[in-house]
Amino acid sequence: MAMTHTTLQPFPLSPLNHNAFLFSSRNLPLPRKLKHAHVTKSQSFASTLYKKHTLLSYGCFGISRSRIRSSASEVQEEQNQKPGVVKRAYPFDEIEPKWQRYWEENRIFRTPDDVDTSKPKYYVLDMFPYPSGAGLHVGHPLGYTATDILARFKRMQGYNVLHPMGWDAFGLPAEQYAIETGTHPKLTTLRNINRFRAQLKSLGFSYDWDREISTIEPDYYKWTQWIFLQLLKRGLAYQAEVPVNWCPALGTVLANEEVVDGVSERGGHPVIRKPMRQWMLKITAYADRLLEDLDELDWPESIKEMQRNWIGRSEGAEVEFFVLDSVGRETDMKITVYTTRPDTIFGATYLVVAPEYTLLSSIVSTEQRECVEEYQDIASRKSDLERTELQKEKTGVFSGCYAKNPTSGEPIPIWVADYVLGSYGTGAIMAVPAHDARDHEFASKFNIPVKWVVTPNNGSCIEPEKAYSGEGIIINSSNMEVGLDINGFSRKEAAYKVIEWAEKTGKGKKKVNYKLRDWLFARQRYWGEPIPVIFLEDSGESIPVLETELPLTLPELDDFTPSGTGEPPLSKAVSWVKTIDPSSGKPAMRETNTMPQWAGSCWYYLRFMDPKNSNELVDKAKEKYWSPVDVYVGGAEHAVLHLLYSRFWHKVLYDIGVVSTKEPFKCVINQGIILGEVQFTAYKDTDGNYVSADSADELGEYLQEIIPEERVVKSGEFYALKDNPDIRLIARAHKMSKSRGNVVNPDDVVCEYGADSLRLYEMFMGPFRDSKTWNTSGIEGVHRFLGRTWRLIVGSPLHHGAFRDGTLVTDEEPSTEQLRALHKCIAKVTEEIEGTRFNTGISAMMEFINAAYKWDKHPKAIIEAFVLLLSPYAPHMAEELWSRLGHPDSLAYEAFPKADPTYLKESTIVLPVQINGKTRGTIEVEKGCSEEDAFTLASKDEKLSKYLDGKPIRKRIFVPGKILNVILDRQTAKAASIQ
Repeated sequence: MAMTHTTLQPFPLSPLNHNAFLFSSRNLPLPRKLKHAHVTKSQSFASTLYKKHTLLSYGCFGISRSRIRSSASEVQEEQNQKPGVVKRAYPFDEIEPKWQRYWEENRIFRTPDDVDTSKPKYYVLDMFPYPSGAGLHVGHPLGYTATDILARFKRMQGYNVLHPMGWDAFGLPAEQYAIETGTHPKLTTLRNINRFRAQLKSLGFSYDWDREISTIEPDYYKWTQWIFLQLLKRGLAYQAEVPVNWCPALGTVLANEEVVDGVSERGGHPVIRKPMRQWMLKITAYADRLLEDLDELDWPESIKEMQRNWIGRSEGAEVEFFVLDSVGRETDMKITVYTTRPDTIFGATYLVVAPEYTLLSSIVSTEQRECVEEYQDIASRKSDLERTELQKEKTGVFSGCYAKNPTSGEPIPIWVADYVLGSYGTGAIMAVPAHDARDHEFASKFNIPVKWVVTPNNGSCIEPEKAYSGEGIIINSSNMEVGLDINGFSRKEAAYKVIEWAEKTGKGKKKVNYKLRDWLFARQRYWGEPIPVIFLEDSGESIPVLETELPLTLPELDDFTPSGTGEPPLSKAVSWVKTIDPSSGKPAMRETNTMPQWAGSCWYYLRFMDPKNSNELVDKAKEKYWSPVDVYVGGAEHAVLHLLYSRFWHKVLYDIGVVSTKEPFKCVINQGIILGEVQFTAYKDTDGNYVSADSADELGEYLQEIIPEERVVKSGEFYALKDNPDIRLIARAHKMSKSRGNVVNPDDVVCEYGADSLRLYEMFMGPFRDSKTWNTSGIEGVHRFLGRTWRLIVGSPLHHGAFRDGTLVTDEEPSTEQLRALHKCIAKVTEEIEGTRFNTGISAMMEFINAAYKWDKHPKAIIEAFVLLLSPYAPHMAEELWSRLGHPDSLAYEAFPKADPTYLKESTIVLPVQINGKTRGTIEVEKGCSEEDAFTLASKDEKLSKYLDGKPIRKRIFVPGKILNVILDRQTAKAASIQ
């Protein structure tokens, strides 16, 4: 069935007739909050506007800055305006609410449950936002605007478009707020969602709000719990005692990424490592598939490489080193190490075990036990990321014991160091300081011997103060007593020989390893999905909740505070925790851990396909039609974990027949971030004197002062104090944050310039994938462009400030020149939208408007096509113009214009003109121009005529389409001058 829509409500009886509020600049009242005396250092967006311009006007949205005329054409357009009177560029403050109401009331962007599957589909999705209390800042709409342009564009090209929005609403921030204020996290979350939704609607995004979902709704997390049960059935969910990042203050386990410098990212609370019973998901079982299938994806190579590194597949060997007793004899205890460089085993001069290594307490000597335990305690406060940071100073402690190198037979010391993780490999490594930079740094610090076993192929000398990790020939690596001699072999050949020897002698084996660890899937918090498992009281056996009993809903709690013992807040809901196993009738206890925030966001893209289905996660026919997501847009901060976890769950669902594709997201695009406006920082010494930023050795010892823009001057490539140009400043744009006071609220921008201006500016700032700096003056340019577009089509405001009804367009046939300008614009805009080069698409439309202002008349056929081109970018204005052009329906499903190749061919060329073989200028000629016509044009050219006027010509050389060379008769000219 073809895509249909509900019956449209009629338009207002007449197009908008906006009366601008007019004020004399002399008598303009100034709001108290904008007066100079009340402008603080950390200026608001509105106060910045006041600082730059003194003329303001009041409209239904609040305060609106006057539009400063920036071109001769705009001056001409506004020449009838009375002195000292300010008018809006166009009535966006009425247009935008009008069309937002119309879209919502008529459900214009609703994608029907049953679509015509013979039509192509386009599923464009934004990464699930978390509805924080702060609401949106202007950085958020960057990605949302891009996906909206794509969605509108594809609808107009005849695609069935799925463009939904929802909320990743479980999470720690809402729970922390609940703890601090006593407000239930659901109330906080719903309030935040309402604010986010209102802000998104105010920007005109064409989401299908009928498909809105939220991870906190039982109808949604019923299926999150169902997926967990499928993982449990297949042995992919299990419990284990694992060391975790435990934050006593937050009362929960934190992921490695949530711990910075030993404290929680949120709140800065101390974090320790301690073993706890946790649910784990066996993502490692899918490591190879997660790695191999990356090659098929249209993702940025940088993201794919990040995922490859996170999975970290490596081939090597596991080798056994026997621990020696106090007199140097082998014991029954052995340390198994994993190495990717078995070829260097003769160069292993010490072993390193992780502080959490399981056999460490059995290995450590009595004399060193206290030192080792103290070191373990220190290491427990660090995250895995901190411990493995390459730039950090290496720390460690000697265990007091030795092991035997199985190849050389030499005793080597066993050290404990936190740069080795108990969760990677076996938790122990053989250290080869001659050929590993990290091991070399450690050995140098603790005076451990270095033994060179690889020499470069080119015979160059090895630098003893550095490790050599390149290719080469093996040396110093022979011990016939154990039957191994690899001297003279290449690295690859030697590695093969060592593995062969290890397997033959029982000393080790070939091994493939991964950095990827199983997914820690439990949090000690209230505000999350309950895990559908119970435990029998008598045996502790875990029993999955029956699928027919889902959803297992969260109980109501008044006290969300952590217990401080590791027991989750849900343990306080005693009547909920105590239950009966339905199969045996035995007393049981519910699992009181909840799922992590990642859970709900792993599969939401599937639910959008079929959000109201109560019988299954997604209807098979709908999933088969809509999968995979065609374009998935979001920040690079989700490049690894979110995408990796989603891919893992998707592959499990593929294996059990729920989905039809191996991968969830066909194309992933990371938008750049929008930084706050550039801040200028000056430095002062202790006496209060300014110090130039380029003359101070250590700026950290000086006081900093933020300098207002009006006190700054550009000096070459740098910035300096206007009243003292010798004082150079630091100019830097920072990520928007409340602490820096550089957050720009989109509500303020919409109030001041309109949603279309904000959308257009964010797309015009630069390439979509690049980071960009917000600049308030920049939005003025695109706002003027929209104002010029409005006045071109509707006309300038009348003397009383109102705009006329209808438009200025004519019904006459367009000229060839107009058709060329239009179709050139169509081709460029189409190409740039498809390539997500939105900024250059806007440039093409600006060029068209500039050209159109030179025409005497504006045919309706030309203007209508341009309005359709504009609509994905500035939909409110486009809808209003479309209505004024006489169309009763929304343009949302009108056919997007197609470029006619006939009008894309250039009819003229630029022809170089030479005088006596030297190029003196160029002329523009028609293709196929004759020699005589070309010479006539050259003779009339202002620059060329001075070389030709009155000069005798000996001959002309003309190559059609290439060159005109005029050879002057110099002798005749000379004789004439003598006479």
